[in-house]
Amino acid sequence: MPPEERISPKGTFALQRLHVSVALGRDDASTDLLKRHPFDVEIQRILPGKAAFPYHSHGAQWEFYHIVSGTGHVRDESGETPIEAGDAFIFKPGEAHQLVNDAGDDLVYYVIADNPIDDSCHYPDSNKWLVRSPERRLMRGEPLDYYDGEE
Repeated sequence: MPPEERISPKGTFALQRLHVSVALGRDDASTDLLKRHPFDVEIQRILPGKAAFPYHSHGAQWEFYHIVSGTGHVRDESGETPIEAGDAFIFKPGEAHQLVNDAGDDLVYYVIADNPIDDSCHYPDSNKWLVRSPERRLMRGEPLDYYDGEE
């Protein structure tokens, strides 16, 4: 399975991820829960000195994280917490979070999410929203680029 690589225009955010569930037959575009799978599994890799995604919360999705290798920190509403191999944590809907690799080696971890249909996201740092119904769109009052206001 080939990794997907996402790098923001200014390089603040850099992530490689393997869509394990898709490789196992998950159809993320389907509304049939048997084709979507009840949860989604990814292996994600954050490059040194980068964050995976902008600080965000999900409207409906739960996310479980398990750190495989490397070190960094997780940012949440209480501040920043160091993370390392073996650590595990979970974010419920409405809890803003961000993983950052502030070390010299890659930060690798599993993400297992419950995969709700039409989940939305809020980005507190830039006060924008991501909505997925009927299509994926970022907005404040008009459509925006994913990294708008983040770098």
